[in-house]
Amino acid sequence: MGMTIEQLAKRIGATVHGDGGGVVDRCTGLEQAGSSDVSFLANRKYNKLLASSGAGAVIVSPTDVQQAPDRTLLVADDPYFAFRQAVVVLHGFREHPVPISGSGCEAVIDPTAVIGKDCTVYPMSYIAAGAKIGDRCVIYPFCFVGPDAVVGDDCVLFANVTVYDRCELGNRVMLHAGCVIGQDGFGYATHEGEHCKIPQVGNAVVEDDVEMGACCVVDRATVGSTRIGHGTKFSDLVAIGHGANIGPYNLLVAQVGIGGSSETGRYVVVGGQVGVAGHLKIGDMAKIAAKAGVADDLPGGGEYGGQPAQPFNQTKRGFVAMTKLPEMVQEFRKLQKRVAELEKQLESVAAVRSGE
Repeated sequence: MGMTIEQLAKRIGATVHGDGGGVVDRCTGLEQAGSSDVSFLANRKYNKLLASSGAGAVIVSPTDVQQAPDRTLLVADDPYFAFRQAVVVLHGFREHPVPISGSGCEAVIDPTAVIGKDCTVYPMSYIAAGAKIGDRCVIYPFCFVGPDAVVGDDCVLFANVTVYDRCELGNRVMLHAGCVIGQDGFGYATHEGEHCKIPQVGNAVVEDDVEMGACCVVDRATVGSTRIGHGTKFSDLVAIGHGANIGPYNLLVAQVGIGGSSETGRYVVVGGQVGVAGHLKIGDMAKIAAKAGVADDLPGGGEYGGQPAQPFNQTKRGFVAMTKLPEMVQEFRKLQKRVAELEKQLESVAAVRSGE
């Protein structure tokens, strides 16, 4: 719905710089924005777009006001979060449609399963014996909630999500399409040349306010629990090995793999395609750059990158050296040639002296 810029400012905790009487009804990027749109600036590399954007208002930090003093701005200490608030106000969260009834292919819910109040279970989903679903949950088609599994309140399971037996989801968990919680961990004992499966008798626990992108997988523990901490967010295609313990408020970007029994602390950020070996510990607030390979414990608070992962300043020096490799190879070949010439000269001098 539309509202004046002044009204929006009050809703998102910002102050107006310029004309607050204009009406806005949508949030979009700086380059695409029109006069009825709200945009934001939170990354300095987009500073040049601020003056030329057609947005009706732009959310900026106090330090960026002087870049465009003649246009309408919404000034906030945290522009990115203020933009998030604006999206909530102007667009809201996704609404879940009511499923079509009478299709002849309804959801299958075991009589011993417990379904909470105001839940929506779409056709072609299966809720197994002893499962417990909390209040106000939405379970889309082709989902499977296994025997004795627990799903908390206000959870959303999009299409084709699988929650294996005895696994637990906390409150307000959102699993996007294709996620699997509690499949067997990768556990085998090699005996006399044969890989013998170890029964995976533990489970997987996903705590409150976790969201996972499409096709993420959390293995169940061999014994005990694999755990995803409160408030942690995954992008797509994240794989968590059996017995791992992912701490609260972590951010894991697409295609991250965490080996079994590894642990992360609080507020850890892991970039795309990072691989973490098993049985490692990553400390609180560590940041790991994309494509890093973590082969040893990492202390908290640091920034790491490379293969194997090391403090990022060292990694950057290595990257710079790599860009100079072609020139270094040429110089090395010149030196080889020069050394060969000097060796020939020395041999000639030695031959002359020996003949004297």
